[in-house]
Amino acid sequence: MTMLEDVWPLFRLRLSTPRLMLRPLHDEDIPSCIEAAASGIHDPDRSPFAAPWTDAPVEELPGNLARYVWQQRAACTRAEWNINFGVWTHEGQFLGTQDVGATDFVTLRTVGTGSWLRRSAQGQGFGTEMRTAVLLWAFDWLDAECAVTGAVDWNHGSLGVSRRLGYLPNGEKRVTTRPGVVERELLMRLTADELRRPDWTLGVDGAVAANEFLGV
Repeated sequence: MTMLEDVWPLFRLRLSTPRLMLRPLHDEDIPSCIEAAASGIHDPDRSPFAAPWTDAPVEELPGNLARYVWQQRAACTRAEWNINFGVWTHEGQFLGTQDVGATDFVTLRTVGTGSWLRRSAQGQGFGTEMRTAVLLWAFDWLDAECAVTGAVDWNHGSLGVSRRLGYLPNGEKRVTTRPGVVERELLMRLTADELRRPDWTLGVDGAVAANEFLGV
């Protein structure tokens, strides 16, 4: 009997760290994702996101998040892909998401990342741990050569994660985080050699099937 994981091998992918488990979001995970986002991610007075999705009315957030998960999955091809990893503690608490994506990866060998954590989980090192997980997967299992990211200049938490992991400045750009609100986004770049590796080993399951699916 054909299983869903046979049709969509990314669902077999698992990344394990000392405190966290990351896997691509399934449909049954969407309610947990919605609950975590609705519990609060950032100060409501300003948005850290280039697309201010958390500003949506509370009644629209569930549908918007579900559509985003489905759209990202449907748009995943070998030429361009973005994987939405859900992030759980080993005790089963859903903390947020960690995205990693690429365009023309086979040629450019470059990935980009983005993430969010529920506010109750912030300031405990989870952001560093979950980004480290996808970087180790990208560099060691996909043979990526470079990772890029960015954050608005006041988002000290995200920028701090990048600096701790070894990212270096890579320019800046102006972004609109809310209608009429222009912010300065600091761009960061990391090579495989510059990654400050942790003292733990990443656990990876399902990598072979994922690599074949992504054409790596």
